[in-house]
Amino acid sequence: MSRVLLFTGKGGVGKTTVAAATATLAARSGRRTLVLSTDTAHSLADALGVTAGDGPAEVEPGLHLYQVDTQKALERQWGELRDYARDVLADLGLDEITAEEITVLPGAEEVIALLELREQARDGRWDVIVVDCAPTAETLRLLALPEALDWHVNRLLPTGRRLLRALSPVVRRVAQVNVPEDHVLGAGERLHRSLMEVRELLTGPDASVRLVLTPEAVVLAEARRTLTSLSLYGYRVDAVIANRVFPAGGADPWRRGWVKAQTGHLAEIRQSFSPLPLHTVPYLDAEPVGADALAEVAEAVYGRTDPFAPPAGDPPLRITPEGELVLALPLAERGEVDLARKGDELIVTAGSHRRVLALPAALSRRRVREAVLRDGFLRVRFESGGPDD
Repeated sequence: MSRVLLFTGKGGVGKTTVAAATATLAARSGRRTLVLSTDTAHSLADALGVTAGDGPAEVEPGLHLYQVDTQKALERQWGELRDYARDVLADLGLDEITAEEITVLPGAEEVIALLELREQARDGRWDVIVVDCAPTAETLRLLALPEALDWHVNRLLPTGRRLLRALSPVVRRVAQVNVPEDHVLGAGERLHRSLMEVRELLTGPDASVRLVLTPEAVVLAEARRTLTSLSLYGYRVDAVIANRVFPAGGADPWRRGWVKAQTGHLAEIRQSFSPLPLHTVPYLDAEPVGADALAEVAEAVYGRTDPFAPPAGDPPLRITPEGELVLALPLAERGEVDLARKGDELIVTAGSHRRVLALPAALSRRRVREAVLRDGFLRVRFESGGPDD
């Protein structure tokens, strides 16, 4: 199984550079490595100082860059659904070009990149896959998508199939609009299954997220929220990387001000994200472009540590042998967290993010006795009996 490393952070903190540096280190340590991006503003090729080609292209021994051609991948992964949507819009009177534009769904390119990641991971060709993710807000929406889609598909699709079979003759005759055939619905189901496989891959024991930040107050505040949200959705974070840290020695008055401010922020980062390891990258005197420069960055980041070891510790969500549901919510404040019960589901809200958890059969018929947020963990205890109203 490939070791999958995802890098995210606020826009402009240098996550692409750190991702490319990590991939370069992996390849130079003898690992078959692929680096790709889910960010529509691709800049990995620029960081590596190469030109991207079609498919995974070797940019130096052992290191392959994959800049996903989303148009080709979109036709392969989404083709039947797009064709159906285009036909419906044409029936409604839209011209072909307008219909084509409308059927390009917002966020489709990022989703396609995730599906391509799944294909590469299944291929068995790579020891390490490094993913340069979009800035944090887009990444969180993307990583929350598979589970949210699963909730809707499992509830709506079976009923929708039955209704379509019953009503399609009437709709075709009265409204004169195409109704999706079984092969179109089947394409939607395959897309749904593929996204769930992506989620299984990225929440599995061989995948983890690394937060890249700069030691600044605004960036730190967003990184704290991101850690909580990633844990809410079940994704492991195994390290924090502070980029562009000013060296203290020989500083002029202007730089001494930055060193003082960054020293305070770095102390807060260590306290906030403990026990996660904190790696630092010095503010370099030149932009690191090309594999050799990136390899130096990687050495500065990781030193003697093994950046490709499997993530340690428990997954963010687990159920203890005693039947207690434990969800990691690091840095969450009590007033930001809410818990609700609906049938066999728990609805957990942390800040502006929400997750619907389908309870396993062993807990779905038992009432919630208490829920406690302590030391960064939400612990939900159940008692015997039927589900809450």
